[in-house]
Amino acid sequence: MRNVKVAVAFTLLALAGCTSTTTGNAPLGESSTTVTTTGSSAAPTTLSSPGETQPTAPPPQTSAAPLQGGPTEVSANQVDGSTLPDHYKRQAWTSADGRTVQVVGLAGGCKSASAEVTAESADQVSITLVTTYYAPPTGVMCTQELRDVPLNVTLDAPLGSRRIVLEARDDSA
Repeated sequence: MRNVKVAVAFTLLALAGCTSTTTGNAPLGESSTTVTTTGSSAAPTTLSSPGETQPTAPPPQTSAAPLQGGPTEVSANQVDGSTLPDHYKRQAWTSADGRTVQVVGLAGGCKSASAEVTAESADQVSITLVTTYYAPPTGVMCTQELRDVPLNVTLDAPLGSRRIVLEARDDSA
């Protein structure tokens, strides 16, 4: 039976252009395969028997709405991302009125992204990029790819010449 499941998974991969990972968490003598479509934001699925699929959590990450009035990039010397891990972008954009700031978070697999304004003062704005990990259902593995996700935050007052300080935090759901 295991060979039939593996054969079905490989057939699906060949036909759909997918990637797969066999998990070792299935009961003895059984196997489950996580299939994720490449180039898509679809959540991983588990093939528990030929032709049967079950979606997993979390739902795919959605991007932020476009900035009103077109985005204006904040100058690099106004953005401090020195405490961010290397895989984060150190960029920001503002809306026409300067009150909405767009930053770039990371999401993928069982991780979603969000951003929050953690402090505002007369000379700087602190924005925390939050990556939240969702544990997969039993027997399912998450892919480890990360993708950039634009995130919007709203300030109390227009950004103006204030400096943006970007920080990162990992959470669990």
